Amino acid sequence: MKRILVAILLLATACAPGGFPQGVVQPLPTALIDQSYPTVESAPAAPVQSSSGINVSVARAWRDGKDVNAEVCFTLIDGSDWSIWGASLQYGEVVLFDFASTLLSIQEPVEGASGLRCDTLSFFNIPPDADLSAVMITVDAIAAPPRPEDYCNIYISKIQQTMNERGAGITLGCSDVNGAPVMQVVGKPDSLSQEEAEQIVFSDEFYTIRGPWSFVFNLGQ
Repeated sequence: MKRILVAILLLATACAPGGFPQGVVQPLPTALIDQSYPTVESAPAAPVQSSSGINVSVARAWRDGKDVNAEVCFTLIDGSDWSIWGASLQYGEVVLFDFASTLLSIQEPVEGASGLRCDTLSFFNIPPDADLSAVMITVDAIAAPPRPEDYCNIYISKIQQTMNERGAGITLGCSDVNGAPVMQVVGKPDSLSQEEAEQIVFSDEFYTIRGPWSFVFNLGQ
């Protein structure tokens, strides 16, 4: 019986993973980073573009593996929460519209002087063999989505004037809802449903400034 127990113990010891005592977690393998992924940095030929009264500048863009990033700064015309609302990256016939932006710095506007916001604009999952020798990065629009109370405090006059100029037949008003002013459609043509009228007056056109502002870089082939 003793011989059988000894044999079992020897077998268990032989089958145990070597080099790691009991209770020690073996390290997991790290992800392989392909050294063929390029890293290239470039400045644009024209670093500042102006459109719709807004200056947009890009100091540099860089290609880091599968990502392309750019440092983008734009004019802040007021104290609203302006951000990049639409952007694209084009190389050859490929156009990418999915992007992310990360705040780098912000200088709030003061009376008589515009402010400035700078972001890192990023595009992802670009093939390492993509030809980016003439890649174009475009900021299509910036926007300052309002808070619900901002419609009554800031935007209602502008939207009502636009409705009047277009002959839309839509009348706006403000009501107190749970202690906060809320803009509402109080008059509309019978040809429009309430939902259709609200889609018109709450359109992003009233808090969006459209470019485009385009920049071309050589980020390698």
